[in-house]
Amino acid sequence: MSHSTLDPVFTGLRIGLHVLVVGLAAFAVVRAFAVSSPSEWWTLTVGVAFVAVYVAGAATARTAASGFRGGRGSALVWIALLTLLWAVLVWLSPEGAFIVFPLFFLYLHVLPTRGAIAAIAATTVFAIVALGLHLGFSVGGVVGPLIAAGVAVLIGLAYRALRREARERELLLAELLRTRQQLAETEREQGALTERARLAREIHDTVAQGLASIQMLLRAAERDTPEPGAGYVRLARETAADSLADTRQIIRELTPARLDGGLAAALRRLAREQADRSSVPIEVRADDLELSMDVQTALLRIAQGALSNAVLHADASHVDIELSEDGDAVSLAVQDDGRGFDVDAALADLHGTDSFGLQAMQERIDQLDGTLGIVSAPGTGTTVTARLPRARAEGVRP
Repeated sequence: MSHSTLDPVFTGLRIGLHVLVVGLAAFAVVRAFAVSSPSEWWTLTVGVAFVAVYVAGAATARTAASGFRGGRGSALVWIALLTLLWAVLVWLSPEGAFIVFPLFFLYLHVLPTRGAIAAIAATTVFAIVALGLHLGFSVGGVVGPLIAAGVAVLIGLAYRALRREARERELLLAELLRTRQQLAETEREQGALTERARLAREIHDTVAQGLASIQMLLRAAERDTPEPGAGYVRLARETAADSLADTRQIIRELTPARLDGGLAAALRRLAREQADRSSVPIEVRADDLELSMDVQTALLRIAQGALSNAVLHADASHVDIELSEDGDAVSLAVQDDGRGFDVDAALADLHGTDSFGLQAMQERIDQLDGTLGIVSAPGTGTTVTARLPRARAEGVRP
């Protein structure tokens, strides 16, 4: 069950309303007996019935999952019965007219706005007429209920607005928490994949290359070594070949599965999966390029981040992804026709929560000595372009 920081306020208002209704009903009954009204017992009966119906309805609405168990129909029957009992109580005892003030809040809480205002107007007129017949018409007897009705309407509408804002803020907070959790999970997964790719690259550049060199040297030595020494050299070469095969298997297992077919295939797979989830058309134009594993992983993560922003936050209706080789550079571009944003403001606050994705993209491209370009403006869509030097993309370090 979700909770809002304003829940204690709403609880206090509900308790105050309950106490006010019961207290005013009790006052009307006690007053009837205090003045020895001829209808004092009828006043007691109607007052008890009014409180019983009110408590029963309030308890039902409180324990049900959402409002009354019977829905709006039960709520309307409840409020109509309360109004009828109140009218009888006012007709028997003028002090019952004071209960109209908490009734105003019930109307605003249970009924639609127009229906609530109509009910408030009708009960206000009834209270003025009843007080006039009991005590005689006066300016106070007319102005008092009118002022009470106006104040109740203003307070009730303010309560509705406050409750609506609290609900919206609660939904936003829940969405923020979900987004933070998803970002944390994505970063953990990305960290694990990046480390696996680094290990695969290091093993390939050291152990695998060393074993391949040993195998070549032993093959040359085998040709020049007479028996029986050639047999030992052959055994050593075969052992090195087996170890090289095992090392390459380890490298394949450490390589991200999504990149098994290369970056171009991974981008097409990513676009297809995202399009199936979001129903947003995504077009991919990708050349099959020979890129190092860390570059493929980084560009894939940048594409994932840009594509997620386009679909989830920019309300894009179409996205283009292009991977190409431009002279001595490799370029990845993700373009959407969404709502766009203020690039300068976002880049000025890269450590802000809303700019976390941009910060992650920038850090990845910086690690590869590349450049990240973002072209966007409110209402014009967004283009994210990552460019890497060709030598760096192929794994050649300066």
